[in-house]
Amino acid sequence: MRRDQKIPFHRSPGFWTALLMGSIAVIAALKLLGAINSSTGFILMAGAAGLMIPLYRSKLAAMRARNVVSMAAANYTRGMMMAAAAYLVGLGLAISLHRNYELTPIIRLVLALLPALPIVGMIAVMAQYLRDETDEYLRHRMIMASLGGLAAVLGIGSFWGFLETFDLVPHAKGWWSVPVWALGVGFTRLWMHRSDAGEGE
Repeated sequence: MRRDQKIPFHRSPGFWTALLMGSIAVIAALKLLGAINSSTGFILMAGAAGLMIPLYRSKLAAMRARNVVSMAAANYTRGMMMAAAAYLVGLGLAISLHRNYELTPIIRLVLALLPALPIVGMIAVMAQYLRDETDEYLRHRMIMASLGGLAAVLGIGSFWGFLETFDLVPHAKGWWSVPVWALGVGFTRLWMHRSDAGEGE
């Protein structure tokens, strides 16, 4: 595989990944601190989800620049972004309806499935990618990014749990594990991208 050709940072996947993950982190922090309500958080998350479009395009452009157009990677990127968008919409819709309307248990069960099903979709998309990707280097990078996301969930989740035990922070809902995992994956990808760029200099 050829090393990445030089492309402007503002057009690179690393830039759009950092912008997307940073936006999600800021919105999550504002929500946890009570600075914004659920409706505002949903609107902001929907806006942040729009950043996945230039991210997807930049990833394809980067693969073409390296002369490495992996069909498995293209399918993974498209599938993961569709699942992530469905997750954000489902999560925002479920929370907004639950907090603003009196709903029956059956409807609440259906609402709980709205963001949960896209998570299953993310797992399926990742499994399909690892099965279909023939480039061992690209598969290795995906595994490392996924481990970065897992490390973020385990590390931050455990630390937050201890803070809760000592009554230092409010309780965090379990569904925050998905945004934390996504942040871990995104920052791991960004770190690997910057490391590769540094080695190429």
